[in-house]
Amino acid sequence: MTKETSPKPRRSRWRSVAIEVLLLIVVVTVIRLWQQRDMVSGAAPALQGATLAGQHYKLPARPERPVLVHFWATWCPVCRAEQDSISGIARDSDVISVAMQSGKAEEVAAYVKEKGIDFPVLNDADGSISNTWGVHAVPASFIIAPDGQIQFVEVGYTTEIGLRLRLWWAGS
Repeated sequence: MTKETSPKPRRSRWRSVAIEVLLLIVVVTVIRLWQQRDMVSGAAPALQGATLAGQHYKLPARPERPVLVHFWATWCPVCRAEQDSISGIARDSDVISVAMQSGKAEEVAAYVKEKGIDFPVLNDADGSISNTWGVHAVPASFIIAPDGQIQFVEVGYTTEIGLRLRLWWAGS
C-alpha cells in the first residue's frame, strides 16, 4: 500500500515547485514590464552635453556602429556591481553613460575618480535626460543600432556577455 501512495507526494512536490517557478517568472516579468513602461522605443532621442571630462558628446542620429547608452546612479548598489562590465565594454565599443540624479557634477566627478570609472559620463542632476528617455529605474541600458533605432532595452543588472551579445546583434 505504501508503494501506491509514494508517487503521489512526489508528483505533488514537483507540481508545487513548478507552480512556484512559474509564479516567480510571472512576477519578474511583470516587474520588468512595469519598470520599462515609459522607456522610449523606436528612434533614439537626442542625447548631448558635456561629459564629466569636459568633452562635448552628441549621440549620432545614425551611429557607425552600435552604441550602448547606459543610465546609472551613484546611490545604486546594482549599478556599482555592473560598473566593471560597462568599463570592459567601453574599451572596445561605443558607450555613453548617464549618471541619473546623483548630485552636482563635482560630486559625480569625485565618485567617478574614486571608483576608477573610465567610461564617458554625462551628469543628469535634474533628471531631464532620464525623463526624455523614460528611465525610472537604474541601471538601464539601451542599445542603439546603426540605423539610429533602439534595438534593445534592459533594466536591472545585465552581464557583460549579455550586453556584448546585444551590441553584436544590433550591428549585424
